[in-house]
Amino acid sequence: MPRYKEDPPAVRVYTVCDESRYLIVRNVPALGCGDDLLKLFANYGDVEECKPMDAEDCEQFTDVYWIKFRLISNARFAKRKLDEFVFLGNHLLVSYAPQFESLDDTKDKLEGRRKEIFARLNSQRSKGHPVHRVLSSNEAPSLPASSHHIPNQINNRLRDVGDAGFRSHSNNARITRVSSDKDYFPSRSMNQTVKTVRDKLNKIQSSTEHLQAGPTPKKTRVDNRRRI
Repeated sequence: MPRYKEDPPAVRVYTVCDESRYLIVRNVPALGCGDDLLKLFANYGDVEECKPMDAEDCEQFTDVYWIKFRLISNARFAKRKLDEFVFLGNHLLVSYAPQFESLDDTKDKLEGRRKEIFARLNSQRSKGHPVHRVLSSNEAPSLPASSHHIPNQINNRLRDVGDAGFRSHSNNARITRVSSDKDYFPSRSMNQTVKTVRDKLNKIQSSTEHLQAGPTPKKTRVDNRRRI
């Protein structure tokens, strides 16, 4: 039965710094099965050491083992195959242990990764696949002088197109006046409502024009009284 009853955890992507030829194996049954565990891991490469870690915290009735491979590639292969592997009824938990590396181990690991990358690049070249190389600042291609004027030309063309579109829209957007006596709706009540609104708008427009014309000047009053 799988150890995770719900969805399994997301797969972790290991970098070259996380990987190591040192492995820690947890959840090993406490049955004195170190030799059997060594034979299991030796199927994936040369194992230099395999010993229990008595000082390491672990669950009840389980042991923790420390395994040292000769090559990091063998340790990577063994971890990929034996992590979650059922060993004597328990699921093994295999993890990298780069904290046990020495300075020489780290140098060898980085040098091995560099050789692997170059080998992959060479295989791609031999198969005819293009290999992209990052150009330095001195090797960056320079643009011709005429290319600097391209943004200005594009902006001028966009401006001309926008002006022409605005002029055509202005010419087409002519206001058409419709007679207020014409009925537009089949319902008589709706036509009556439209007519009432139009009458009110006409009154407001006429009063506005009257106010804009200014007050009517007073007539000159003629005094016809006889003076003594």
